[in-house]
Amino acid sequence: MVGNMATITLTAPADPAAAPPAPAPLDIHTSTPEPDPRWARPALVALLVGTAALYLWDLGSSGWANGFYSAAAEAGSKSWSAWFFGSFDASNAITVDKPPVAMWIMGLSARLFGVNAWSILVPEALAGVASVGTLYATVRRWFGARAGLLAGAVLALTPVAALMFRFNNPDAVLVLLLTGSAYCMVRALERAQTAWLLGAAALIGFAFLTKMLQAYVVVPGFILVYVLAAPTSVRRRLTQLAAAAATLLVSSLWWVVIVMAIPASSRPYIGGSQHNSLWDLIFGYNGFGRLTGNETGSVGGNPQGNGMWGPTGWLRMFNDQFGGEISWLLPAALLLGAAGIALTWRAARTDRTRAAFVLWGTWLLATGVTFSLSKGIIHPYYTVALAPAIGALVGMGATTLWRTRHQATSRAVLAVTVVVTALWSHELLGRVPGWESWLAPTVLLGGIAVAGALLVETWVRGRAGHLVAGAAIVVGLLGAGSYTVATAATPHQGAIPTSGPSVAARLLGGPGGRGGPGGAGGPGGAAGRPGTFRPGAFGGAPPNGAAGGGPAGGAGGLLDASTPSAALVQLLQRDASAYRWVAATVGSNSAAGYQLATDDPVMSIGGFNGTDPSPTLAQFQAYVAAGDIHYFVAGGGFGGGRGGFGGGPGGGTASTSRAITSWVESHFTATTVGGVSVYDLTAPSS
Repeated sequence: MVGNMATITLTAPADPAAAPPAPAPLDIHTSTPEPDPRWARPALVALLVGTAALYLWDLGSSGWANGFYSAAAEAGSKSWSAWFFGSFDASNAITVDKPPVAMWIMGLSARLFGVNAWSILVPEALAGVASVGTLYATVRRWFGARAGLLAGAVLALTPVAALMFRFNNPDAVLVLLLTGSAYCMVRALERAQTAWLLGAAALIGFAFLTKMLQAYVVVPGFILVYVLAAPTSVRRRLTQLAAAAATLLVSSLWWVVIVMAIPASSRPYIGGSQHNSLWDLIFGYNGFGRLTGNETGSVGGNPQGNGMWGPTGWLRMFNDQFGGEISWLLPAALLLGAAGIALTWRAARTDRTRAAFVLWGTWLLATGVTFSLSKGIIHPYYTVALAPAIGALVGMGATTLWRTRHQATSRAVLAVTVVVTALWSHELLGRVPGWESWLAPTVLLGGIAVAGALLVETWVRGRAGHLVAGAAIVVGLLGAGSYTVATAATPHQGAIPTSGPSVAARLLGGPGGRGGPGGAGGPGGAAGRPGTFRPGAFGGAPPNGAAGGGPAGGAGGLLDASTPSAALVQLLQRDASAYRWVAATVGSNSAAGYQLATDDPVMSIGGFNGTDPSPTLAQFQAYVAAGDIHYFVAGGGFGGGRGGFGGGPGGGTASTSRAITSWVESHFTATTVGGVSVYDLTAPSS
């Protein structure tokens, strides 16, 4: 059987009522895909149109979504220098804590179509549609249209994918770029073409400029598959990989080198760093600190692995915090991926089938293990990076085994996969008591019935076989698809959104929020579970229901943007053109709400966490003396909150923002406007 599977054909049997004929060998030197059946293109159009409808449906209901990045997009729409640096504000006080590629896209859209929820969120939705299309093209090239369509459907109907492609975090662009790099690798492997290999490296480099070292997690697997399967000599493979490495470094670091070559006095402070350095950000806060938990300036990872981001472990992707986001078809992907490797183990070195399973299998394993064992900051939505690999492995594995369904072993593996998927979907659906209670038993019973049908050879032939295959797909996607539709129907705001039905937050003890500290999006898992963030834990106001923002006039906090009252907005806009910043406040999410409401620059003291040492007290005093800042708004996020946490576990400090807060309180008079304390920095108290 192993020998047969090593030479699987990519064409369907001529007579669907008969057992498939003996497969013909693959030609590794052929890069032209087989002609698609007539139904393939309409099916692809239906998939992409359906995905677009799902991701664009009522998109504006999420408002600014993550106000932190929306504010950066607003800044980039007004200032080209802020756009280039990825600054939080148009006056370039500080950057966001990620590189700027995702902000570049949103900033350009906001510049073209105005600063609004749709101009910021539509690019993410289109990135999702493009990701589904790219995954289809990648899988279809070697495995046919059926496999490509199934892979694309799995990606589109993964709950965390619907969440991120309807949100404005950098993850949507990251997934698109990495999926594009996989397509380039497939093309490179066909004829050992250097141009396609360099294209894969360049896309990974731009993915690095989207979310830094996370983009590199797939690189070892890409190197392995090229060394293993590229149809050329060892010497040429190594030479090509060396050129790809150079391309990767150039495409990753060109922006970094330019920014670091500019004097600190002539550029914004690097948000997320403690030393105004992108190298600090790359290797610390956004780098190895995520693995070790030692993140200077963060809100608290734990090198022991049991901090506020939850316990680590090999089963982390299946727990209450991560399971509902990504794990619906993860067991199926692991089973089918292992089957694909096993059945092609003795194939020729350049065998395409094995190469594809190695490519996507290493993506899945490397990324999954990294997330499972990371002790630093990690959010459930990060798992969207697993979705393309899960989709590819399911599409490739299911269709590969289906083509050899006349063999009992293939049918048995398919049956086990369906049953395991149904059992796990039943478990995940049961974690949300009271929501669509009919779904869990339907999926379970349907899975058992389909698995039984798969074991009978006569039932998987002809039209009956088509019905069984369709039923298997429905059963496999029903649980994840229901969660995905619920995700699209729920507005999401704040820094840590989560997928699934909004009823979960109410049933599990939260106030009905999604993605705020007191809602289902808390980093400890669903609301009310151990480890959940408490409202106000960071010195800010509690979240406001599903919107995840503070109450009217609220100052916001670490995870939710401020919601200024009309009176406060009117005050901040008074003589706005006379000031470099209309206001300053601690923490970027607090500043984001004011900036988006006024459409004027607001200084974020201490960056996202309020723990970055920027500006220093002396710098802030100099800005005030020069008349650059009009108001100081108290009650900001983490770093300046009374009774909040101190620095991060790695020694990050909130003392700078607290020193500024104390200096303002002692030298200026507070006025309450819209429920928050405001200090006029142009009028010192006597």
